[in-house]
Amino acid sequence: MRLLLAEDEKELANALAAVLKHNNYSIDVVYNGADAYDWAQVAEYDGIILDIMMPKRDGIEVLSALRNNRCKTPILL
Repeated sequence: MRLLLAEDEKELANALAAVLKHNNYSIDVVYNGADAYDWAQVAEYDGIILDIMMPKRDGIEVLSALRNNRCKTPILL
């Protein structure tokens, strides 16, 4: 299962990524909302995990933009 994790606190993002990798997930990590949106548009993910408060674009903005572009991927905030 391939996941996208968007979290601006790098230590937390790395810890979450390590736990998910240990549980056999393939994970891509980005550190701001703009990158999260861009990566979600160009790659196929089984799920997306978004922080709500991030630089450049917050998680709600990313969620709204993805849904407006017909992205059906499950998203956790």
